[in-house]
Amino acid sequence: MGPARIRISGAATATVAALACVALAVPGAAAAPGGAAAECTAPTGPYQRPLEQYLGLPVDGIQSPADCEAVRAFQSAHQVPRTDGYADLATYRYMLAAQAAADPNAAGHCPVRGYRVTCVDMDRQLLWVQTGTRVDFRPVPIRTGRDTQETRPGWHSVYWRDKDHVSSLYDDAPMPYSQFFDGGQALHGHPGNLYDGGGSAGCVNLTVSDAAALWDLLALHDAVYVWGTKPGTAG
Repeated sequence: MGPARIRISGAATATVAALACVALAVPGAAAAPGGAAAECTAPTGPYQRPLEQYLGLPVDGIQSPADCEAVRAFQSAHQVPRTDGYADLATYRYMLAAQAAADPNAAGHCPVRGYRVTCVDMDRQLLWVQTGTRVDFRPVPIRTGRDTQETRPGWHSVYWRDKDHVSSLYDDAPMPYSQFFDGGQALHGHPGNLYDGGGSAGCVNLTVSDAAALWDLLALHDAVYVWGTKPGTAG
């Protein structure tokens, strides 16, 4: 698999102790008999208003049939874990990635350098890779460390890579495509739900497919820059 490319929305680190997290499965939408899409009946979700605003819908925070259909279409188009029209945290994170696709570093928080930098935005829970002002890896949703186990901010570099790593601390939890950048903290795939509202044990979790694409792009000694505060943590 090659590096992920930018997708612009129309709407808009030797042996170390490794870290991992437990996550929950997310159901998808049911299909109607004959393969037709089921009626969209998902209720109002916790991220209703930002989804309505992003999709150009009336912003009232109340699910309507039109809202449900529009959110479901967005979920399907962007490969969100659920596709039933419910505006959950996962859908919101994918919305932020789509919103950032054209210019993820518009606010200038990730330092622009002449070499490749993996940018970890804890404020928006997004990761992308840039060389200068060129985006080499589109922004994707991530999950960083929970309260008291926050992902450490600042400059780091990839010092160890292990494609089939398992955690030595967390019941042999799988950590595919691990790229360690600071102590036991790594960029790695998480075979589960990133969007349960909790956080990792300090690692930067990606979906397995995104972690695989990032593995193909990065190399030892590549720079990683982390900033911000994960929502719901003290920072």
